[in-house]
Amino acid sequence: MEHHADIGGPPPGGPAQENVKLYGQAFGADPEAHYNYLRTFGPTAPVDIAEGVEATLVTNYQVALAILKDSATFPRDSRNWAALQEGRIPADSPALPMMGWRPNALFADGAAHARLRAAVTGSLEAIDVQLLARQTQQAAEYLISQFSSPVGHAELVQEYAGPLPLLVFGTLFGCPPELGDRIITGITGIFTGTPGADQLLGGSLLELIALKRRHPGEDVTSHLLTHQAGLTDEEAMHQLVTMLSGGTAPLAAAISTCIALMLGDDKYAMGRLSVEDAVSEVLWNYAPIANYAGHYPVMDVKVGDRVLRANDPVLISFAAANTDPNERRDFNGQAHLAFGAGPHACPAKDPAWVIAVKAVETLLNRLPDVELRCEFSALAWNQEPWTRSLVTLPVRFTKPAPLPRRADGTAGAVPAAAPAVEAAAPVPSAPSAASPSAQEAPRRRKGMFSRLVEWINGE
Repeated sequence: MEHHADIGGPPPGGPAQENVKLYGQAFGADPEAHYNYLRTFGPTAPVDIAEGVEATLVTNYQVALAILKDSATFPRDSRNWAALQEGRIPADSPALPMMGWRPNALFADGAAHARLRAAVTGSLEAIDVQLLARQTQQAAEYLISQFSSPVGHAELVQEYAGPLPLLVFGTLFGCPPELGDRIITGITGIFTGTPGADQLLGGSLLELIALKRRHPGEDVTSHLLTHQAGLTDEEAMHQLVTMLSGGTAPLAAAISTCIALMLGDDKYAMGRLSVEDAVSEVLWNYAPIANYAGHYPVMDVKVGDRVLRANDPVLISFAAANTDPNERRDFNGQAHLAFGAGPHACPAKDPAWVIAVKAVETLLNRLPDVELRCEFSALAWNQEPWTRSLVTLPVRFTKPAPLPRRADGTAGAVPAAAPAVEAAAPVPSAPSAASPSAQEAPRRRKGMFSRLVEWINGE
């Protein structure tokens, strides 16, 4: 399958002599053409990542790697962002939820970063990968069981790849059902720009933290809170936000793209390559986090023929760096930048790999005759700069293969990891504008995580 477009001038919708728009219909239709054009500027190029938001994009693999490893010259603290300090960034800019400073490891450097990252990596190291694989299969089988409209058809972005990481993370974080529903609603709303989503997510996570302070368990949240770094509730909340946002939408993108490759590319359809091969190709050729990792140089730095100005944002194009034609790629190697590099490299790459592989395997095993309802080349990609994700993934299939049955007769079940009864008590200081009250919650339709827990328990 040919991956790169080849153009000699500006991409469609991008006039010469102006910053290239890294968003919108033209970008979504052909991101590779945009990256190829940006490479004509040298290792870095001027882009707009939203209306009125300018940045420098790094498209060269070696330059990207050098910047990712040099936090002294290129720190991550976006409070240094000159245009933001000077009021030149619109208050409602869609770039702010992604680039605005938060007190978490992603936007910290030096000793502050080391302390926060140690707590995050410590909590993730406690994950049992075999249990994680079972929990992923469990969530996957539940979602497949819900395919119903119309029979034999499914749209795998909205019905499978999108919700699956959210369900798995709800279990990993030890969420009670109703609280897990609200956290899923909040994190989904952040990516879709839903008003009040940030407040809902923050308040719900503070409730979860309060619950785990009182009743710690064998879950990521509890291990984060008991780590020797001694995080405050607010610090813990912001680390959880980072883990959720960094581990759900990109993971959903990887799962859906991998399924599309397995079904739409002949080298996979013929069975010559494995799911692991497809996941590796996705990480190289379709980096789920496409353009991100804001850096703010402490001084003017010349790179190639361009000067990166102090305190102006420099973004890494993981997508363009991974497909840099000057670099030799080995799809079986781990030199891709999909998980970043240097001190801020993703600490959850091993759990992410397990979830992605198990999600794709489960779908293919349960729907052995599943096929795309269109050509791979006809699939549409999102129009935002941050992630490389499919808009839809329509498939058709006949009757799903039956669920395996345990000796006790319970189909495909393992014990639920999340508490199924106890509700978290509200925290007085938690944001409450978008949070339902305790009296309102029982009247609301049960959310996806609650329904998963009931399905697991045979209710």
